[in-house]
Amino acid sequence: MTTEVDFYELLEVERTADDKVLKSAYRRLAMIHHPDKNPGNKEAEAKFKSISAAYSCLSDPQKRAAYDRYGHAAFEQQGGGGAGGGADFGDLGDIFETIFGGAFGGGGGRGQARRGADLRYDMEITLEEAFHGKPAQITVEVSQKCDPCGGSGAQPGTAARGCKLCGGHGKVRAQQGFFMVERACPSCHGRGQVIENPCRSCGGEGRIDAPQTLDVQIPAGVDSGTRIRLSGKGEAGPQGAPSGDLYIFLHVSRHNVFERESTTLITRAPISFTKAALGGEIAIPGLDGATHTIDIPAGIQSGKQLRKRGAGMPVLQGRGHGDLVVEIQVETPMKLSARQKELLREFQATETGDETPQSKGFFDRLKDAFTG
Repeated sequence: MTTEVDFYELLEVERTADDKVLKSAYRRLAMIHHPDKNPGNKEAEAKFKSISAAYSCLSDPQKRAAYDRYGHAAFEQQGGGGAGGGADFGDLGDIFETIFGGAFGGGGGRGQARRGADLRYDMEITLEEAFHGKPAQITVEVSQKCDPCGGSGAQPGTAARGCKLCGGHGKVRAQQGFFMVERACPSCHGRGQVIENPCRSCGGEGRIDAPQTLDVQIPAGVDSGTRIRLSGKGEAGPQGAPSGDLYIFLHVSRHNVFERESTTLITRAPISFTKAALGGEIAIPGLDGATHTIDIPAGIQSGKQLRKRGAGMPVLQGRGHGDLVVEIQVETPMKLSARQKELLREFQATETGDETPQSKGFFDRLKDAFTG
């Protein structure tokens, strides 16, 4: 009599587990028991098939509902020998490949490249570096093609042979009721080839982990979130398969003078109230190394924005620059000499209200509101 192990126990989850928890549990267990991680270990292979069958059932709402109600008996009429006898849910290698992106080569046919994984590298740069662009050099720890075996995974002087079980196709077929089911070959795990003498340096993987130093050109005009793709610089594929790509994600650090909105640079400039009243000019050093003169019109108010065309960030992979925007903040003097106070009192004595129309209008409206 075959002992049937509860699917929830196999995945080590509660019966109330949602899809996210189920998938996370399956990923964790499958990584541990996958045959590629345990070559020649029949117990691990059987465990992998069991947890894959359990996940295949519980991840399908209809199958899960039937299992929750009837247990393994819900699938006894289907034949086969899945997890614990009774249920067979198709190609378990395909289930693994769907979730992990083919990282272990679950179900590919002969000649199907199991491309290496893409990698991410985060780089922080200054706003000045984003303005001008710069060459950079980075070092990443990544799986690279094994030199002794040339990435084949076979001991130098030997070669992989075609799998006898599947004839080199990577898949085998089996009759299941009225259907013909195709699944990954259990002998070669879908590769179509078997390595009898694995390379001692890489253990038959065809790749080893090693630091890789790369030169990168950061183009002018990049912003936080800009992604630079280095083709073929990601993780090497197993046994000579193509490498993935390396993606560099840029993060522009905060600047102590300028804020950025796309190609526009924004800064806030405090000016004296006399310059605000009489007008004049101010000088703003730009990221381009030039000093930009900003004309201040007489009577300017706090919050007014003045624009200098073409003094902003360069357009990424384009022509021209954005603008420099200077937001004016009128600063009220705090420390006055006796003479300055005397002059201000003289000025105050001559005020008619027409000098400050916004203030006069506001108090006129207040007066009308409370006397009306």
